[in-house]
Amino acid sequence: MQERLATKAKPTPPAVTRERSLDRMSQVLDFLHAHRRPIGTAELARSIDAPRSTVYNLVKSLTDLGILEAAGEDGRIYFGHKLYLWGLDYMRENPLVRRGREAVDRLSQETGETAELCMLQSGRYTIVHMCPGLRPFRISSAVGLQIPLPWTASGRLLLSDLSRDEVDALIGEEDFVLPDGRAIARADFHAAIAEARQAGHCITSGLVDVFTKCIAAPIFDVDGKVAATLCFVVSMETAPERVAELVDVLVARARALSSGPDAD
Repeated sequence: MQERLATKAKPTPPAVTRERSLDRMSQVLDFLHAHRRPIGTAELARSIDAPRSTVYNLVKSLTDLGILEAAGEDGRIYFGHKLYLWGLDYMRENPLVRRGREAVDRLSQETGETAELCMLQSGRYTIVHMCPGLRPFRISSAVGLQIPLPWTASGRLLLSDLSRDEVDALIGEEDFVLPDGRAIARADFHAAIAEARQAGHCITSGLVDVFTKCIAAPIFDVDGKVAATLCFVVSMETAPERVAELVDVLVARARALSSGPDAD
């Protein structure tokens, strides 16, 4: 009689298990950032399409570490104090962010316009720091807000070092649909990226809303790549000569922050 040997499933290597856990943790934190308010664990599991037991165990571990905290009597979870302290460390020790924040505050104070420091994060335009303007028509945006790159002047500059194929892989069709339902043609967006690269700045009007235009200038890293942008968000009624003046100021300040071959 032929002996049958039981086949045992091969155990998952520890490195793979750790990688999966890190991926799931990143998914949870990214969702909380996008959600922007506390959420129940069961709803969180449904929202990220993950097993409830996995999310419960992960949330407990992150809560024990101070990375997440329970909010309110219903036990909804959100970011914890440890992430806040880590964020302070990042802002203090990252030279570009530290100097960029200072530049944004000075630009707003000197011009009276809303100024922003923006970066590319997870395929989205992200506001790292913002200082609202002093004019009666006040324009402000939430720090940490992530929106599709085609909606912004900064997005065209942040993508200017990528190939056409790399841009296409990063941006889905839904990102080309503006808040009012208008759609930007992909070919037109590629042309706008090339134009922004050539001009060394970018101006967009009425994309996120019909009342504002955005002026952006690139900040370069040591390799001459666009690492971030400085931006003004101004009223659509801003006079052309005033816009030209703001472009000159913005480009000069962005170059002063740059550390690559395009810096002064």
